[in-house]
Amino acid sequence: MQDVDWPGALRRTFPTETLRLLDAWAPETIQLPKGRPTKVHYEGDPPWIASRLQDFWGLKKTPAVAGGAVPLVLHLLAPNMRALQVTTDLAGFWQRVYKELRPALSRRYPKHHWPE
Repeated sequence: MQDVDWPGALRRTFPTETLRLLDAWAPETIQLPKGRPTKVHYEGDPPWIASRLQDFWGLKKTPAVAGGAVPLVLHLLAPNMRALQVTTDLAGFWQRVYKELRPALSRRYPKHHWPE
């Protein structure tokens, strides 16, 4: 069962309209403002994504699936791809946590831009 290409099997089985609905409600990827398409992980509950913190710049609220009803758990990664924060409250992260992390990030990763 692990070797089955489930997305491919679904695409061959269901009509185009059903696939459009599936992509709208449970997309395989989410486009972040500063990054490439980011894979949505549905194993476990709730669904989650992981990407560098810089990829989320410009995003004010937490991305969601299921027509906006299910916020994604965000794994915000440092430039070394290690988790800085795991949250479902991106707005709160920008308001509170980022202000505290920014000085340490600026010192540890001086080649990266850390806006206020």
